[in-house]
Amino acid sequence: MNKNITREITPLTQNDCFTVFSRVKKEFNFPLHYHDEYELNLIINAKGAKRIVGDHVDQIGDLELVLVGPNQSHAWFTHLCKSEEIKEVTIQWHKDLLDEKLLRRNQLSFIRKMFDLSTKGILFSKETIQHIYPRIVSLEKESGFDSVMALINILHDLSTSRNMRTLSETIYNSDSQLNFNSRRIEKAYDYMNKNFDKPVALGDIAKLVNMTEVSFSRFIKKRTGITFIDSLNEIRLGHASRILIDTTNSVSEVSYSCGFNNISNFNRLFKKKKGCTPKEFRENFSGTRTFF
Repeated sequence: MNKNITREITPLTQNDCFTVFSRVKKEFNFPLHYHDEYELNLIINAKGAKRIVGDHVDQIGDLELVLVGPNQSHAWFTHLCKSEEIKEVTIQWHKDLLDEKLLRRNQLSFIRKMFDLSTKGILFSKETIQHIYPRIVSLEKESGFDSVMALINILHDLSTSRNMRTLSETIYNSDSQLNFNSRRIEKAYDYMNKNFDKPVALGDIAKLVNMTEVSFSRFIKKRTGITFIDSLNEIRLGHASRILIDTTNSVSEVSYSCGFNNISNFNRLFKKKKGCTPKEFRENFSGTRTFF
């Protein structure tokens, strides 16, 4: 995997269905990255910006709507864009928001096919964008169950739209290791997600899944590609990202509330994983982000 591609830890928790993030800005400053969630990106008034999805590079027009599947590298860069007011609306949702069995039903066949294609990135036609973008922009105004249904309706209409095209020839970061397919791993991750703010020892997790510490250490590394402590830190950093966006708590308060007992270690890990400091991350997300 290209070391210049950052793995983003999104602020979505397992209790969220999806999130909508909206902001107006003058430039694109997020590095080339990938993450485990689906992402639908609407960009208005950014003509001349550069889009990278996998191995595909292009210069965009003034209206852009792209769906990127889980673990595909992507980014937008300012490039030749001179706009002083770029409008960006990003929607992210978990891979399992729509269950695999549900997606196999006939009525969802178009969404399933679109999700399959999104591993290469999908660019929607200008006609489709003009028809659908008012609903994307107004999604923040929905709430509760209605917001989920509004998102599913948007996805359905996109999946049946004409003239969509895939971007990347290659599925870059869709590593099979990311498909854990293990009840023990799910159980371990569930425990870490629920107890991220407390001390979590390797022995606690090993006992939970009926394995020795040595066996579980090897098992989680083989299944996920990263160690137990890296897994725990990524979960804690994900929650920290959410708190940085949702609150005005100081960085040290966020650090300790997410189970990091050393502020220097928190800052170091955060910058290593996200390519910026916690303070810079908060400033970058100075728009409005809503969780559903």
